[in-house]
Amino acid sequence: MEEPAETLSADLAELRRWRMADADALERAIGESLDHLVPWLPWAADHGRHQTVEFLARSHDEWRTGQAYGYAITLGGAVIGGCGLHRRIGPGGLEMGYWIHPRRTGQGLATMAAAALAGQAFRLAGVHRVEIHHDAANRASGAVARRLGFTEVERFRVAGGPAAPGEVGIDVIWRMSRERWETGAPDRASVV
Repeated sequence: MEEPAETLSADLAELRRWRMADADALERAIGESLDHLVPWLPWAADHGRHQTVEFLARSHDEWRTGQAYGYAITLGGAVIGGCGLHRRIGPGGLEMGYWIHPRRTGQGLATMAAAALAGQAFRLAGVHRVEIHHDAANRASGAVARRLGFTEVERFRVAGGPAAPGEVGIDVIWRMSRERWETGAPDRASVV
């Protein structure tokens, strides 16, 4: 497979490729989630219409060039978060990121989205590993990685310190290999 599917089923939610028509829904979801996002995601502190439109245009370009594959996480057609696969960890790997609207946390939706993304990543030619990177203080992101059976492989102090106010400046890296994913370890049907 040269690029992932534009729409993915994630049990209760659906993931679909970002489109420019999502600007209003994405801006609203981010605006309602700022208290939840700003501690962990530096881009959230500078949120606004211009940044949202730039993000959507960049998402389109990155998909076209194969640098990243960004998705809206939707529930009943409404945008409730975002996720993506990024080619920023070297050959053979993709880094995964995700966020969910705070009214939708604790329902397993981030785990469902991450499972769908990992499955799609391993269908891409040449992808042998998927990683999740997060600050050590962001326990929710680590919990998703753990539930999916990713292995913590490294912790390190970030040069320059924390990038967002909730961070402690220690990055955690979780990894899943294609082989481990394909053998079904762990049983992902029971992760939520």
